[in-house]
Amino acid sequence: MNLPQTLGELKATGYQPRSIKEEMRENLIKKLQSKEPIFPGVIGFDDTVIPDVERAILSRHNILLLGLRGQAKTRIARLLVHLLDEYMPIVGGSELNDDPLQPLTRYALDLIAEKGDDTPIEWVHRNERYVEKLATPDVSVADLIGDVDPIKAATLKLPYSDQRVIHFGLVPRAHRSLFVLNELPDLQARIQVSLFNILQEGDIQIRGFKLRLPLDIQFVFTANPEDYTSRGSIITPLKDRIESQILTHYPKTIEISRQITSLEADLAESQKTAIKVPDLLQIMLEQIAFNARESEYIDSKSGVSARLTIAGYENLVSTAERRMLINNEKATQARITDFWGVVPAITGKVELVYEGEQEGAYNVAMLLLGEAVQIAFLDHFPNPEEVNRGEDKDPYGTIRTWFGAGNTLDLINDASDKDYRQALDKVAGLKKLVTSTVNNLDEAETYLFMELVVHGLVEFDVLNKDTLENSLVFRDLLANMLDDNDMFDGFNDN
Repeated sequence: MNLPQTLGELKATGYQPRSIKEEMRENLIKKLQSKEPIFPGVIGFDDTVIPDVERAILSRHNILLLGLRGQAKTRIARLLVHLLDEYMPIVGGSELNDDPLQPLTRYALDLIAEKGDDTPIEWVHRNERYVEKLATPDVSVADLIGDVDPIKAATLKLPYSDQRVIHFGLVPRAHRSLFVLNELPDLQARIQVSLFNILQEGDIQIRGFKLRLPLDIQFVFTANPEDYTSRGSIITPLKDRIESQILTHYPKTIEISRQITSLEADLAESQKTAIKVPDLLQIMLEQIAFNARESEYIDSKSGVSARLTIAGYENLVSTAERRMLINNEKATQARITDFWGVVPAITGKVELVYEGEQEGAYNVAMLLLGEAVQIAFLDHFPNPEEVNRGEDKDPYGTIRTWFGAGNTLDLINDASDKDYRQALDKVAGLKKLVTSTVNNLDEAETYLFMELVVHGLVEFDVLNKDTLENSLVFRDLLANMLDDNDMFDGFNDN
């Protein structure tokens, strides 16, 4: 690139300074007019969050993104960097990104006074104009704003009254840049106060210095609404100075949630080619997250992150892959039994209320899976509680009879595809029910729906399921009750 390298060359191009908010506004206008994607990879916010962010940029506002965890707040903030010019000129060697025509620091002013139009110019890429800080309780004013550096004062033999002895913090160094402060409520109240002048007047004060630096910064803050009452709070004067507060949300439909999971899941190429995850299982996985957000066992104020389904999808694929490798198979399809490998992705990403703690994280995960199975089952098959048992119209009559005769179905977690299918084929009437009820299924999907029927009948108390270390055993509910009564036969004889 033939970019100007001196102040004189820069002036010759007709360059005019402009604020970062004006810069972002102008670039946003161009993207909107040309219909360019502004937030690629952010799904489900097209009619809600994204228009609010665009309005805030057009209004040249600082922004607070308020929402539960896993709602793409940080991702949106990071994508705002694409609204900056690709390159920005600064005075060569400046630590605060001094504009060559509007210098702030003593260093830049002295350099321009000395060299005039020969002042060297450097160019900063927009990716270097993004500063992100996670707010933690130990963050100090010196970290954010700056402090006097006694070592610098001694080295340069300068008095403390000289501006050059100041070591600037993150905020001044973000001059003419995008500054993102995540989890704002975690910042102590006295530290939040230090941001007042920057947001309102655009300047900073350090240890009583008569120093005014009119900083030019686009601020983006993120926060969890629950933080207002738990770990900390955003003090009212600071909230008042943040012009636009934008509420984020979780995906509103299963389909949108599926798109996010598919986009974010980090799978190896070999997994993508060898492992098939049918639509049925993808929908069930997303349903688990939707159910978790409504569960009485899970703290709704804490939220259930989209990371649950992303990590769950990766675990589901890996569970199927492990089974495939054990059985020396070249490819396989995920099964409902593979969802036991998803449990660790659920238990680590939900905050349980008291009732949930009493149940235990594993049992809550099993309940969520059971609810997802029940919903998937009713989407494709009639409700067993609404059919007349014993009549010819009972679609489950043959299956009930087979299990009622004392037969059991064993589904081993790591069974090969051949053994898995042979086990399901033993259940009389199972394949006929699936093929007559669900259309356009290939062979692998047919067996998956056969497995769904068995799991669904357990959820409606038609069958009983015994969970062993490495397998599931399905049996008739009444037969299982009789087996339990046999345990007391010896006592009854006495």
